[in-house]
Amino acid sequence: MAFDAIFQPIQIGNLTIRNRVVSTAHAEVYATDGGMTTDRYVKYYEEKAKGGCGLCICGGSSVVSIDSPQAWWSSVNLSTDRIIPHFQNLADAVHKHGGKIMIQITHMGRRSRWDGYNWSTLLSPSGIREPVHRSTCKTIEEEEIWRIIGDFAQAARRAKEGGLDGVELSAVHQHLIDQFWSPRVNKRTDQWGGSFENRMRFGMEVLKAVRAEVGDDFVVGMRICGDEFHPDGLSHDDMKQIAAFYDATGQVDFFGVVGSGCDTHDTLANVIPNMSFPPEPFLHLAAGIKEVVSAPVIHAQNIKDPNQAERILEGGYVDLVGMTRAHIADPHLIAKIKMGQVDQIKQCVGANYCIDRQYQGLDVLCIQNAATSREYMGLPHIIEPTEGKKRKIVVVGGGPGGMEAARVAAERGHEVTLFEAAEALGGQITTAAKAPQRDQIAGITRWYQLELARLGVDLRLGTRADEATLKDLRADIVVLATGGKPYLDQYPEWGYSENPEESLIVSTWDILDGRVEPGKNVLIYDALCEFAGMSAADYLADKGAKVEIVTDDIKPGAAVGGTTFPTYYRSLYQKEVIMTSDLMLHKVYREGDSLVAVLENEYTGTQEERVVDQIVVENGVRPDEGLYFELKHQSRNKGQVDLEALYDIKPQPCLSEDGDGFLLFRLGDCTAPRNTHAAIYDALRLCKDF
Repeated sequence: MAFDAIFQPIQIGNLTIRNRVVSTAHAEVYATDGGMTTDRYVKYYEEKAKGGCGLCICGGSSVVSIDSPQAWWSSVNLSTDRIIPHFQNLADAVHKHGGKIMIQITHMGRRSRWDGYNWSTLLSPSGIREPVHRSTCKTIEEEEIWRIIGDFAQAARRAKEGGLDGVELSAVHQHLIDQFWSPRVNKRTDQWGGSFENRMRFGMEVLKAVRAEVGDDFVVGMRICGDEFHPDGLSHDDMKQIAAFYDATGQVDFFGVVGSGCDTHDTLANVIPNMSFPPEPFLHLAAGIKEVVSAPVIHAQNIKDPNQAERILEGGYVDLVGMTRAHIADPHLIAKIKMGQVDQIKQCVGANYCIDRQYQGLDVLCIQNAATSREYMGLPHIIEPTEGKKRKIVVVGGGPGGMEAARVAAERGHEVTLFEAAEALGGQITTAAKAPQRDQIAGITRWYQLELARLGVDLRLGTRADEATLKDLRADIVVLATGGKPYLDQYPEWGYSENPEESLIVSTWDILDGRVEPGKNVLIYDALCEFAGMSAADYLADKGAKVEIVTDDIKPGAAVGGTTFPTYYRSLYQKEVIMTSDLMLHKVYREGDSLVAVLENEYTGTQEERVVDQIVVENGVRPDEGLYFELKHQSRNKGQVDLEALYDIKPQPCLSEDGDGFLLFRLGDCTAPRNTHAAIYDALRLCKDF
């Protein structure tokens, strides 16, 4: 059988895991009602078990104590017996599909914000604040230490009584256990600090208390860092010593290993590697830990592809591979491998839309799979063929929304034609992939290309659909996903002209798509602070330009997520890009062979000038809606979407109404500019009932 190593069962404690693939602990931001695992939470993990995942470890950073902050990211709350029946629902849902389910438990110590939920007083071994969350904290007292040790034990009891298969003690990401370990944070001189044994004491007492409460027949693992990547922190050799110390107790059933600490913005970007990183960049750290422990070792960082997972397992680097974001992108990953459908796997592209939402306190979503975590709403991962009338459906636009609309309609069994004016599919994804660090996002388009070919969609590439073309096809349904155009003409003072020879400014699309040659001395004005402006700056600097990126926001890239903006900053600083905030582009004029950008301070109104040879503006997108208004009044539904039905994930009422002519819908940027996920979500919830 192909992928033999992946499908080998493994024993962890007294538990048999059916394969070597794990969905490791991450904060889902789905727990509600005071941190309970609700129906959304349960169905999210049930889908992974249904799809064949061997082991799911849920609830990243789930709290054991009432004073461990939950606040803004809705962690699971194990500080109360209220959680037990919720766990029973979760365990039953996963077990009925043959999977196993554990939960990560922790006390965050200093690592969080205090201003939410119980408004907790943050704690750390020596009262040292954490840079990422900017939160001050108190020095933990002896009585509090022993209370929290007891809280760990009671949290493990609740997990066991709830029918879960085990717990994972979080001693990673500078939570309280590894705060005690690290000399960077622990400056104590009592029995809880100083010597190696003293710094290990808190974690050891937690382990002993948990074991005393749940016994030897319940799985207890530990997630650790392989190297904190701080000169004053724990090195790889330090972590090998720590792992061996705990392993020697015989009380740890497995180790999960993660590369890098994450108490600074720079190190945080390492922990969940985005598409700028190579595959499995920290595997060597997990392999180093495996050399010194007898318990099975799990590694989960940037393992997305089954061939990659098989190679890692065959090489004996670790015992289990975590494919967490891979399962967010496609929870049926394992089932597709088993059925020989590897080409149908929707592979994670490392956009980090999921984790970057979590760091904003928003629910975790996948940039390319709108069904993930919406299973409870009835959004399907597998589209079933319609039992009703087969229709002729025309989709105009081959960006993410149009590709998803065509895919879903074809899965339903309809005759689908897709028009795309460009010579290739992808839309703005194709543009985004031109930038340094962003090429892997093209994987979204590659998957759709394979799926549309498999489903027999009639692709009309390099063909601009017009009113006459659509009438000739006599479509039953027309879906417009024609996208938008850069919004450069908002202010006449910017000097934009549709004639490239006359225009004083160009768009980020012009630069990334190669329609305009890079200048030598370039100013980028970025009003959105999202990916396009930062990508254009990175691209231009890569071509040797001297670049300044200016925004009227608080900083360039302010809307780029917490695990992603640091990788841009690393690159831009290395290339000596100047980053300037609080200035808006007021006016552009020519002066000889140069361009002058007049910039105005957001707060004082003071103006200053830059003399450059190229000005690039990122000001978002305006809908391309010309074709929509040509067709609107000819359509049966006048182009209108029933929003109540759409938001309730129900069929559009007009689908069941008879009449002559066609139904017309539009989605994605040609309705209103949002993002890739929004376009795909609208396409799925609209077209799943065609």
